[in-house]
Amino acid sequence: MTRRSGRKSSFGVRALVGLQGGELTVPAHFRCPISLELMKDPVTLPTGITYDRRNIEAWLEAGHETCPVTKRLVAGGQDLTPNHTIRRLIQDWCVANRKYGVERIPTPRIPTSAAEVAGILSELAAASQRGEVPRCLELVGRIRCLAGESERNRRCIVSNGAAAVLSAAFAAFSRVNAGRPAEVEEEILAALAGMFPLGAESRSQLAAPESLRSLVGIVSNGDLTGRLNAVQVVKELVHTDVALVGAVADAEGMAEALVKLIREPISSQVTKSSLVAIFYMVSSREATASRFAAMGLVPVLLDALVDCDKSTTEKITGVLDGLCGCRRGRQAAYHHALTTPVLVKKILRVSVMTTEFSVSILWKLCKNSDREAETGEGCLAEALQVGAFQKLLLLLQVGCGEATKEKASELLKLLNASRLKPECIDSADFKALKRPF
Repeated sequence: MTRRSGRKSSFGVRALVGLQGGELTVPAHFRCPISLELMKDPVTLPTGITYDRRNIEAWLEAGHETCPVTKRLVAGGQDLTPNHTIRRLIQDWCVANRKYGVERIPTPRIPTSAAEVAGILSELAAASQRGEVPRCLELVGRIRCLAGESERNRRCIVSNGAAAVLSAAFAAFSRVNAGRPAEVEEEILAALAGMFPLGAESRSQLAAPESLRSLVGIVSNGDLTGRLNAVQVVKELVHTDVALVGAVADAEGMAEALVKLIREPISSQVTKSSLVAIFYMVSSREATASRFAAMGLVPVLLDALVDCDKSTTEKITGVLDGLCGCRRGRQAAYHHALTTPVLVKKILRVSVMTTEFSVSILWKLCKNSDREAETGEGCLAEALQVGAFQKLLLLLQVGCGEATKEKASELLKLLNASRLKPECIDSADFKALKRPF
């Protein structure tokens, strides 16, 4: 394997311009047989072939049961033996070629084992039951440190039931602290945030009344990282387990805390996670949607919708669709000057998801406007004036999902009836369009 002068390889080799021949050759036995790149963490299979750990683990995890070189069968659970000799030779080679820009490969950390993880979790479970805060902080810190070292460590920790132990510890301290979360609870949430999706046992512990009180406390008053982790746990609970949505939404102070994060954003990540959590809540029950609408969420979202990125737009329109499923949410939308113009503008402009939500919101507003809007047909008239008719015709021509197609067709019928009335819009605006009905 050679690297030409002036090019930097993925393992940090840069041949200097003045190098004889313009090339730097990497010894063949230093290269992983899978990637052909310099090995950073050489490990040997029982077949005697040495690979870079990341590559051979990916090979085995993909379902392969043989050694890539020898084709001999290898058990998936067999340990990979670190090849310290090859690793030291590679490091010596890197040092010897330092003048050519070769960077020394650092000594890799030894991956954690199931036995080590089980021991830490056992100690954590016992310490949390005894209420030993310093010891629990130390153990949770070890878990986070190990999980942060490599994806392999994280998988090992998750597979050994860490989420259930951490959730139980969170519930235990929540009972002691009675809704006044302390540092240990925020540290536990930080560890849990890297272990999604959570299992049923973990979700049950975190959805207990005392745990929800602590979550609300952190969402409301924690630092930036703590609030982000707490919101992500709330989001995990409501989008993973439909049975828990009501309990989480009804937790005292939860709705208010989430709405405050939208009204007074502290980071885009927190905002997006809060929007997803609210989406599942307002989509579950009309009463929940009405409660969020009563907090003034509709105008806040409509103002934010004017200028936001694609991901946020999708989430905001999703929440608005849920809020407009209740009368209070629709009333708030009718009273906001931006509602119809901004929704029509988003159709076919941002993404398929945004288009579907925008059509659904307009459909809910227009079909109920006769009964609910103070101005009667004002919603339909405004939709015509801002080009909804043309947008919906184009949408049907381009194609969309069946549910969106039905709503768009019904909207066109409502708009078609209104556009014939001179007080709504000048029909000359549509003289080039053929009537589809």
